[in-house]
Amino acid sequence: MRLTAVARNLQKLLDPKSLKTLDHYSQFNPSPLTIQQFIDFGRTASEEESFTFLKKELPVRLSNIMKEINLLPPNLLQMPSVTILQDWYSESFRDLVTFEDTDSSRTTLLSFCQTLKSIQTRHTNVVQTMAQGVLELQESHKVDNQTDMAIQYFLDRFYMSRISMRMLIHQHTLLFEPDADLNTRRIGMIDPACKLKSVIMEAFQNAAFLCEEYYSCAPDIEIKGQTMVRNEKGKKVGLSLVYPPPHLYHILFELFKNSMRATVETHGKAAELPEIEVLLAKGEHDVSIRISDQGGGIPRHITDHTFHYLVSTAPRPSMTPTKAPLAGYGYGLPLSRLYARYFHGDLILNSYDGYGTDAVVYLKTLTHEASELLPVFNKTSTRQYRTAIPTADWTDPSFTASRGLHVSRPSQLKKAA
Repeated sequence: MRLTAVARNLQKLLDPKSLKTLDHYSQFNPSPLTIQQFIDFGRTASEEESFTFLKKELPVRLSNIMKEINLLPPNLLQMPSVTILQDWYSESFRDLVTFEDTDSSRTTLLSFCQTLKSIQTRHTNVVQTMAQGVLELQESHKVDNQTDMAIQYFLDRFYMSRISMRMLIHQHTLLFEPDADLNTRRIGMIDPACKLKSVIMEAFQNAAFLCEEYYSCAPDIEIKGQTMVRNEKGKKVGLSLVYPPPHLYHILFELFKNSMRATVETHGKAAELPEIEVLLAKGEHDVSIRISDQGGGIPRHITDHTFHYLVSTAPRPSMTPTKAPLAGYGYGLPLSRLYARYFHGDLILNSYDGYGTDAVVYLKTLTHEASELLPVFNKTSTRQYRTAIPTADWTDPSFTASRGLHVSRPSQLKKAA
């Protein structure tokens, strides 16, 4: 019955020919690229080569995640926002496969570039629309633990897929669109010498501006550690990394917003707010950025859910705000962790209840190790949507050997928040 429902749902969205094409492309695994490959490709490849790669790779990535969308609980698939989102994805898939058997003439290349930009525009509000769909489900149906686990598993994969497709589309359009900026050191989205301190300060200042709007004050920053290193000529230069600056900015901006809100709400009446401390370190394999605050910390029973979508310790703002909210959607941390993990980095939190929190961002130092982390649609991923919650095998049902005690449920977290 479930497979029949899935097939029926896809048949509503796609004509028989497109449906057959979707089945074909979903049999292939995505081809992850390293930052080094992005750099080399951007420096040496032609627009024709990029077109030849993307007209196959984008449908593969799109079809993989479209197949997975249809494994979601039927109630969620029926939510208005999720229906809209599926329409967008189906339209984008149809647009892309029109190039399947075309040559790489100048007219085709211009049309392909325009199609990519149209897809980019169409998918602008995907994060908010999917979030709205989950909210619609929560407000209209009782969401049990098994359904919640399936949704959390899916959202990580869905948003990672989106990050990867936006990366591919941005690389192509930034390099090959008719008015592409060729007088830049960046290679598409990637900066071969991304100055970490510059990105840190930009993210900090913009978060401080928001914080001052809400609270009329904001903490200062102290940056320490390996802020300067010696280059191959022995000259001291600012610590840099080969990385897409927008991704790093997204991560840091979110972390600074969280630290500032916690600091101000904990010390709001103090004569002087404690600084937010940033530590930089670069080793052979990892670049580490630690952001430390004295914002009172997070209890362990809440910390376990800080990467849980739609859970926030701040009140939820409007989905269509008139000004940028400081916090509350419950998507900031899980999305930031995905951006860190996209090129095999990570984001972890260490919190000290009653004192403050350390957020540590890990990024790969070596470009050939910084490979895309992509979801694959297969039998293993399919089983994840049907796996039952295991029966408790400890006297405290919330205990798991890998995570310890105090794994609270989202309902308990909402009360605590």
